Amino acid sequence: MVIETESLTKRFRRRTALNDCSLSIPRGRVVALVGPNGSGKTTLLRLLAGLSRPTQGRISVFGEEMSTSNTDLRARVGYLDQDRPLYERWRVREILEFGRRTNPAWDPAFAARHLALLDIDMESPVRNLSGGQRAQVALAVCFAKRPDLVLLDEPASALDPVARQDLLQNITELFADNEASVLMATHAIDDVSAICDYVIILSQSRVVLSEDLDYVLESHRLLSRGLNDGVSVPRDAVVLEERRTTREITYLVRLAMPMERDGWRIERPTFNEIAIAYLRDRPRSTSTLSVTDRGESGAP
Repeated sequence: MVIETESLTKRFRRRTALNDCSLSIPRGRVVALVGPNGSGKTTLLRLLAGLSRPTQGRISVFGEEMSTSNTDLRARVGYLDQDRPLYERWRVREILEFGRRTNPAWDPAFAARHLALLDIDMESPVRNLSGGQRAQVALAVCFAKRPDLVLLDEPASALDPVARQDLLQNITELFADNEASVLMATHAIDDVSAICDYVIILSQSRVVLSEDLDYVLESHRLLSRGLNDGVSVPRDAVVLEERRTTREITYLVRLAMPMERDGWRIERPTFNEIAIAYLRDRPRSTSTLSVTDRGESGAP
């Protein structure tokens, strides 16, 4: 596993930013950390990067305990802050030179090649770059460190649609070229299905889902029937959301195993529908299946 946490909690005085977070993330994945603003995404990334100390709990990265004092392990992690801090008056060339002097494993050819492909002028001051160009420079600095784990905090935020799509595509390409694991925090659900293969959903500072994206899509279904059909929801289904019209009722459910139609119309939900259901602040019906349980067979 690239990341393992156990009962990870971070409090700031009376506010709990992250609550009892337990995760096991496989190596070699592009992982989306999804949640609204204030859900604990940035807090989790800073803890994983060794930039902050947990109030309680344990963090393991590549099988080693992560801490603010573990400089060797922190060197294997690249972290891109959501504000993408770059010195405004420095030229792009100077930013890369600073990266070379402060990172032993720095790859200058990689950074220069990536920015050249994007037609970013090495002599241009950072303040003269567009938002998308600044994001690309910050991304180049992060990957040129040649980290084994890359942590990206809202890398495409505040970008226009074209720049956003370009940046996400570049993240995919850089991941393929570097053989690193990537954990990307985002509140934009559309980003997930575009480039990620594993998903973690945070809601109200807690992990409510952590799975392979393909498994998430296969284990959730929309079940619809007429209001007066009298068909019961399968016993082993977790009802995440209920929708009603004047004639029909639809449940978004998580299933432990395949089910017979038995009067239901069964459809596949989009990831957007699944994620929003987990993020809604509402009570859910109880059943024998938790968000971390798996049946031995996939859903229909």
